[in-house]
Amino acid sequence: MEGEVVGSIGAGLLVLLGISSSDSRADLDYMVDKILNMRIFPSNEKNMDVSVREIGGEILIVSQFTLLANVQKGRRPSFTDAAPSTLAKELYKAAIEMFGRGGLKIQSGVFGAMMEVGMIGDGPVTIILDSAKNI
Repeated sequence: MEGEVVGSIGAGLLVLLGISSSDSRADLDYMVDKILNMRIFPSNEKNMDVSVREIGGEILIVSQFTLLANVQKGRRPSFTDAAPSTLAKELYKAAIEMFGRGGLKIQSGVFGAMMEVGMIGDGPVTIILDSAKNI
């Protein structure tokens, strides 16, 4: 498996998915809908006018528990807010299925694996979504 490419996409989105211990399917519903329909790609008329769905883009989903790191105290990150592995894996697989229903090409990383992820960004756009702050 070392050196093997498990997911690769063309134009679209790299979704780094961090799952917290309080996340549920309702959080996934919110996130998938938001990501598929967020108007962040340029149209002919203006910047940030169409969604990944509208451009027929692709999505690469990579599980990333380190997004839940708390670095408020000490010098070592705490990951106590991250979901336990069994819940995180269940919700990660569910997210992949839900994105797949959006009609786009979906690729994913390997849950829990050490992966080398490369990205070529087309513009200076990185967006952080937190379902806990929005649903």
